[in-house]
Amino acid sequence: MSDDRCELLCIDFDHAEALRAALPDVEAITRRAERLRALADPTRLRVAHALHAGTELCVCDLAWIVGSSQGLVSHHLRQLRSAGLVTSRRDGKLVMYRLTPIGQHTLTATVPAAEVDPA
Repeated sequence: MSDDRCELLCIDFDHAEALRAALPDVEAITRRAERLRALADPTRLRVAHALHAGTELCVCDLAWIVGSSQGLVSHHLRQLRSAGLVTSRRDGKLVMYRLTPIGQHTLTATVPAAEVDPA
């Protein structure tokens, strides 16, 4: 028998059912998984860190900061935006990006504070 399974069936039904009932629904879990998946790519995670430190940046600045091409950074920003982690606004000829509140929370909740804070 595997070490990661109980050798007998012993469910504390009341406790287990209360926990099961308190779990978020499947749609909420799916959205959270998509957000976490969006941060699973090293370039997207670097972009998110740069936006966290810089508050609001254009693609040109982000490309310089993370050391990637503007096209690649733009591609990753689209994925972050589609996951609800980044928002953008047009400022004349520039498009400025920033983390959404959910993006900020997701980043800080998944990375140790010492790695998130640039200080």
